[in-house]
Amino acid sequence: MKTNNFKVKTLIAALLLGSTLSAAQASDFFHQDTLTGDWEGARSALVQQGVTLSGDYVSETAGVLNGGQSYGTRYAQQIRLGATFDLNRLFSADQAGTVQLTLNDRRGRSTSGDLVGNRLPVQEVYGGEYTRLSEFSYANWLVTPQLQYKLGLLAMGNDFGGLSILTNFMNAGFCAHPLSMSGGSGWGNYPNAHLGGELKYNFNDSWALQTAVFNVNPEQNSESSRAFKPFAPGTTGYIVPVELIYNLHSALPGQYKLGYYFDSSNVARIDKPDRRANKRWGAYILADQTVWQSTALRSQNLHVFGQATTTDEATSTFRHWYSAGLVLNGPFAARPNDAIAIGYGRAVYNQHSRDNAVEGLRAKDELAAADAMNSLDIGEQLIELTYTLQATPWLSVRPSVQYIKEPGAFSNKEIKDAWVTGVQVKVNF
Repeated sequence: MKTNNFKVKTLIAALLLGSTLSAAQASDFFHQDTLTGDWEGARSALVQQGVTLSGDYVSETAGVLNGGQSYGTRYAQQIRLGATFDLNRLFSADQAGTVQLTLNDRRGRSTSGDLVGNRLPVQEVYGGEYTRLSEFSYANWLVTPQLQYKLGLLAMGNDFGGLSILTNFMNAGFCAHPLSMSGGSGWGNYPNAHLGGELKYNFNDSWALQTAVFNVNPEQNSESSRAFKPFAPGTTGYIVPVELIYNLHSALPGQYKLGYYFDSSNVARIDKPDRRANKRWGAYILADQTVWQSTALRSQNLHVFGQATTTDEATSTFRHWYSAGLVLNGPFAARPNDAIAIGYGRAVYNQHSRDNAVEGLRAKDELAAADAMNSLDIGEQLIELTYTLQATPWLSVRPSVQYIKEPGAFSNKEIKDAWVTGVQVKVNF
């Protein structure tokens, strides 16, 4: 039944895509901002009235060239549809706020799960393969425009713990949040959404401080039956992130984020399996700094980025994440909107988790297997190189080459280092 539903949805999507292609004006097709254009002025008219419609399709196809567990290729896709309602324009008001509605659908197979066996997903769009409500929120300012708030069903990773420069990668380890956050607490990244509220204060153009409170419900995003039920049971606690943001405004701009989060969920301890902990926590520092800017071409610049995270060793199997890399925008004068990116990352497995697995084998008198497991590296490492070809304003094609070292670190298995190639295609409707 699921297969038939998938085929029907795919057919509908194909028919819609075909109809929009035929409706696009040929003269503007390769220069317009979106695939479907302005709908003969109707889209711009809606924006003027306060309604902005958006959508995009992302596919990621990746295959194993060498190493891993087996050879092959896997395909995953995401379709996102959204609507932003500017209530100020809709109701001719001064401070009515904004409503955001987002629906997300994911389908496909995992290269990491099926072929490599590693922890850092090769395809960023894989995970939660069903249709869901990913945002239904209301945003406005309070007392002063410097104090902004947002309430509703939200993906907290949309506003916390991310760097936009990292969307130049395909592996989820880079794009665009450290996975140690969601891997060791109730932190949720898109398309996973939780009930909550955010508060942000902009001190000036350079400094901002934001915090939030989100419901933690592990079952909310694990079952498709709850895709449109934000009030479903299963709450284990709440999570509170606090983030300080510094934006450097200069000839070489940059962005820096320092964050901490606390999760009140009562969960089993890893260091002491017979006991439970009534809290989880984590901290992070993120940096994106421009180190070179062309004087001839504004879009041509070089960024260096870095990330470092730590989590609660008592409760999180994902202990640390470190990464660094470069992103060159406008690598050629003739291709001002393209980009080249290279990054290195290391995900560190919790030593207590490894020790527990080793002790389990020794308890069964499997001493050779225990010694082999104990000799495995404690971290998975990743190197990724991508080239983003901005073919049109609405179409980008991103080839990717990834080298995954110690892919079995988190599963306590000896797996050969893997070479993976893939391509991401993104279309803005």
